[in-house]
Amino acid sequence: MDKKRTYLDLNFKPDPEKYVLTTLFLDSISPLRDAADAIAAESSTGTWTNVGTMNDSIFDELSAKVYELNELTKVIKIAYPLALFETDNIPQVLADVGGNIFGMKEVRRLQLMDIELPSAFLKANPGPARGIQGIREYTGVGDRPLLGTIIKPKVGLPTKEHARVAYEAWVGGVDLVKDDENLTDQPFNPFDERIKHTLEAKVKAEQETGEKKIYAANISGHIMDMEHRAELIRQLGGECMMIDIMTVGYAGLQHMRMKNTGLIIHGHRAMHGAFTHIAGHGITMLVLAKLARMAGVDSLHTGTVIGKMEGNKKDVTEIDDFLKSEWGGLKTTLPVASGGLHPGHVAKLYKLLGKDVLINMGGGIHGHPDGTRAGAIAARQALEAAINGIPLEKYAKEKGHCELALALDKWGVFGEEKYTKPITYFSKYLHKPDTK
Repeated sequence: MDKKRTYLDLNFKPDPEKYVLTTLFLDSISPLRDAADAIAAESSTGTWTNVGTMNDSIFDELSAKVYELNELTKVIKIAYPLALFETDNIPQVLADVGGNIFGMKEVRRLQLMDIELPSAFLKANPGPARGIQGIREYTGVGDRPLLGTIIKPKVGLPTKEHARVAYEAWVGGVDLVKDDENLTDQPFNPFDERIKHTLEAKVKAEQETGEKKIYAANISGHIMDMEHRAELIRQLGGECMMIDIMTVGYAGLQHMRMKNTGLIIHGHRAMHGAFTHIAGHGITMLVLAKLARMAGVDSLHTGTVIGKMEGNKKDVTEIDDFLKSEWGGLKTTLPVASGGLHPGHVAKLYKLLGKDVLINMGGGIHGHPDGTRAGAIAARQALEAAINGIPLEKYAKEKGHCELALALDKWGVFGEEKYTKPITYFSKYLHKPDTK
């Protein structure tokens, strides 16, 4: 006679050192208790019917347990025995807690909201090689947000023009220049040539400014290409590789971290919206960020609160706070705010996100009326104003800040709730610099 087993144990109190704990939102066709039981079964030892190969020992030792269930909020919590996992294998972790359960017919919406990992995972994975402190030590930027830019247009510039634009941005005052997520090794801008010319431009900019700069070159591709590209960066004196962590996958990310190249890993989250975009379904950016930090990214795109990309204040600050917090001895990860930003956003971003952030502007620098260098100067001026508590409009009126004035002419200032009107009279009173 078949023995009916349940994966619900609402009296269970899991030991966080012996269980992986997940929090999920579950909207199901069947009653919530039944659906939760089915999810715990599918993601651990069970299947759709009783099987003769199951025994009490397997069930008691390895089955997941639904230990919390809220009928009102539809939030459930599941505990998975540590023995179910390879602690250094992120793909296997995701296949377990975020695998077949998303394809079950009785599920309308399902979201993996959070994951808590025992210290065994944090000991088995290296985490960031440099983290926030290491990036600050390299650049010499000790007590302010870092400024970055993305070369625009996203794709299309030939190698020498790409390097020239990067140089203009560095000389103007940004700390980091990065490739866009879809620029790798196209015929109009071959990777090997781009690295050579852009790193030469970086050295020139460093000599002229007396500041250390970073070039985050996108190495994303299959493993052999990524290995070659990272090694080329290292040989040519570069310090950073960018990886599209969602499209490359956590296995690829872990592989490149374990190569111990000495390079900073700048993590781009392209495609994250496929997991995070729909309310109540998919996998939250918080979960993806936890796994990325464990795998070893030194900096990670997390959202802006304002700008063109999604992510509200609560969600973005929760992710950023986690990346900057103590976590089993792993180094911290620098949050990156990027997407639709310009100098008029900087004061608000500084207030929202604090000093431990990389503020990335693409069009908000290259779209400046006087070009890329002026756009970078404007961004640096906006940051100076924010740090010193001076309103952007006031700082823009001061002598020598016409780059910021022109940026505010074009884009305005983002306030508490909305943009102020562009202050178009600035350009009438301030001398425009010669940026040629």
